[in-house]
Amino acid sequence: MEVKLAKTAGFCFGVRRAVDTVYEQARSAGSPIYTYGPIVHNEQVVQDLESRGVQVLENLEELERLETGTVIIRAHGVGREVYERLEKSRLTCVDATCPFVKKIHRIVERESGRGRQILIAGNPAHPEVEGIRGWCSGSVTVLESLEEALNFTVSSDQKLCLVAQTTFNYNKFQDLVEIISKKGYDIIVLNTICSATEERQTEAKQIASEVDAMIVIGGKSSSNTQKLFEICKKECENTYYIQKLVDLDLKTASSIRSVGITAGASTPNKIIEEVQKHVRNQL
Repeated sequence: MEVKLAKTAGFCFGVRRAVDTVYEQARSAGSPIYTYGPIVHNEQVVQDLESRGVQVLENLEELERLETGTVIIRAHGVGREVYERLEKSRLTCVDATCPFVKKIHRIVERESGRGRQILIAGNPAHPEVEGIRGWCSGSVTVLESLEEALNFTVSSDQKLCLVAQTTFNYNKFQDLVEIISKKGYDIIVLNTICSATEERQTEAKQIASEVDAMIVIGGKSSSNTQKLFEICKKECENTYYIQKLVDLDLKTASSIRSVGITAGASTPNKIIEEVQKHVRNQL
């Protein structure tokens, strides 16, 4: 059995930085520790942190009920309002926002302040996109599909700025850019997809095209893992999306001679190693 493990599988820089920050705070802080939203989209990581006393805040209402403690901003970032609320409180704020996401916040804050309407290529329900929206002072539109881009229209004198969720599908972003650019607007296009995301997607596509089965490991709510699954599924029909080893069920194992493995940016190495070892020893 040939097993091809993606070199880019597992924690990216921003996720590792955020997760390490929470573990460090949990070890050293004397007050209660909270994260604003799950620190990353991986249930195993969040559950382990909860076992160490780290609690997840789901909204501003829960934040405002706190009187003491340390609040860690998740890797996906948050809008300006959350920071303003924290500044008015007695809580300690530790910012673990991914630097690549922070860069987008600065861009949309600047360009919306100059009067440009912000376009975000991304999932409108994703916390990263919600956070980016929270830094826009003017009109903002989220485009997730090519159809939405085709139907998008504003007055001819409206200036635009297009950015992308860091984990957005790179090829899809290029298609969106082409559609919007052809409309003739005064537009600034900034590819804010994380370079690690592009590399991960490119490598996953290549491996999936070379194997009999592909395994994609990551949380069900992880946007970047979902994108990896979509990309791999197009290249390899036998693509499996799992969160951990117990979810793996290769029903056609007898006909499989090669397996590829990749994982989302929030997937711990321990889970990846368990899956890789199982595939090598059992199939």
